[in-house]
Amino acid sequence: MSRPDDESQTDSAWRQIVENYGERARLDDPVDVPELPARTSEPASYVTGPEEPDEVEDVPDDIPEVDRFQQPAPPPAPAPTTWQRRVAWGGVFVAPVLTVLVALLSVRLPALLGWCLVTWFVGGFLYLVATMPRTPREPWDDGSRV
Repeated sequence: MSRPDDESQTDSAWRQIVENYGERARLDDPVDVPELPARTSEPASYVTGPEEPDEVEDVPDDIPEVDRFQQPAPPPAPAPTTWQRRVAWGGVFVAPVLTVLVALLSVRLPALLGWCLVTWFVGGFLYLVATMPRTPREPWDDGSRV
């Protein structure tokens, strides 16, 4: 905390800088500026906007259902087409789930089976990345749907 005399020195130095800054702008029409409230130690109270109406207007019921927007049904998720892709997706999803399940149940797996799960996961991921299409479906397709 600063002492009161330090604040008065700072205020007087600031006023001196402002007064000697240069020419001041001259306004023809005086503008009514509201007075600011005095500084207090209480937190400021925020002014809210206009009160919300008590009743919210509903959508009129006379609009037929045909004219209202109805979102189309989403397309079904594509299924993997080949058995290699199914095995790869199984490695990406099933191998980590089995590993976590085995760890939670404190089941001791043979080392070979543990390494098979790791290989299934890594191999499936690498296969899916390697077989990804290199070009977009459409040149201007960014994936968004409207």
